Amino acid sequence: MRQDVECPYCSSKLIVKAGLRKLKRQVVQKFKCNSCLRYFTARKIKKAEYPERIILSSISTYNLGYTLEQTQKQIAKRFKLKVPLSTIHSWIKEYASICTFTRLRKNVLKLFSQDSIIFSQKLQHNQIYNFQLHRAKLWLQAKELPEQKFQSLRKYLETIPTNEFPHHIFRIPDEELEKRASQLKANLLKVSKLQKQNLANKLAELGLILTKTNKERHQAIQNFMLINDSVTIACEVPVYLTRNDIAYFKRTGFTFDIENYKTPITGHIDVLQIRNGLIHILDYKPNASKVNAITQLTIYALALSSRTKLLLKDFKCAWFDEKSYFEFNPLHAVYRKF
Repeated sequence: MRQDVECPYCSSKLIVKAGLRKLKRQVVQKFKCNSCLRYFTARKIKKAEYPERIILSSISTYNLGYTLEQTQKQIAKRFKLKVPLSTIHSWIKEYASICTFTRLRKNVLKLFSQDSIIFSQKLQHNQIYNFQLHRAKLWLQAKELPEQKFQSLRKYLETIPTNEFPHHIFRIPDEELEKRASQLKANLLKVSKLQKQNLANKLAELGLILTKTNKERHQAIQNFMLINDSVTIACEVPVYLTRNDIAYFKRTGFTFDIENYKTPITGHIDVLQIRNGLIHILDYKPNASKVNAITQLTIYALALSSRTKLLLKDFKCAWFDEKSYFEFNPLHAVYRKF
C-alpha cells in the first residue's frame, strides 16, 4: 500500500501501484484505489506534455533571475532535455497567478544581481536548518510596514547569520528538548481559527511535486514559496523566548501559562511573510486538518515580538498543507482586551 498517495476520487489511502502509462515525453506511474476501484495517476498538472518537475523547475529558475535562454540551458543540463523558449515562456505565463514573483522580477533585477537575490546559510543548531532570506522581497515589502517596524524586523533577520546571534542556545541536549516550542503545551485563551483557502495551499501542492521523499517536504515547499511567491521573505527563521520575555508579557496583562517549560524556549519558523500590513508566521503541517498548532505558533509570535520589539498585534499565524489553511490572531490567544 502507498501511504503518501491519496485517491483523487474518494480520498482513500488504500492505494497500490498499477503499472505505467507512457506519454509523449514521459512515463508516469498509474495507481489503483482499492476502495473505489478507480485508476489514476498522481500528476497534479493535468495534460502536461513535459514532466511536472521540468515545468516547475523552469519557473523557479526563471524567478531566480535567469533569462529565458539561461533557464533553457540550466534545464537542459539538469534534465538532459532541451525545452523550446516559447514553451518555457508559456509555463511562466500560465502559472503567473500562483507564482506571483514573476510580476516583480523585472524591477528586482534592476536593483539586485542574480546571485544576491536570496541569501542562504545553514545553521548548525540541534540539526541543520537552512535559513534563507529573500533580500529583494524584503526590500519590496518594506512599504507594507511603518519604517520603524520594518527596520526592527530587518535588523533581526540580518543578524541571524552573524556571530552576534546566540546560536549556542539552539544546540539543546536531547534530554532538554522540551525547550523547543513545538514540544510544549500551554494554557491559552480560547481563540477562533479561520479555515480558508490561501495561495500557500497551491504553492505547497506544487512544491511537493519537486520532492522525492517525505523528508524533503518542508525544504521543497519553503524553497518554492521563497522563490516564486511575492510575499515570503524568509524561511527557517530561528526565534527564542526567555524567562524575562515571559515575565514582561505577564506584567503587561497577557494571560498564558506554558507547562513544564525551561528557557530559553527555541524554535524555527518555517515561512515568514509580510503582507497586508502584518507579519505572517506560517508553519507547514502535513495533514493540517488533523493537528492544532495554536500553541506552537503563539510561542513563535511571542518570541519574534520579543526579539524585534514589535507588538503582538502586528502578527498573524497560520498552519497549512496543500489542502487546508488555518489562520488565527496570536494576540487573541494571550490577551483578553482586544
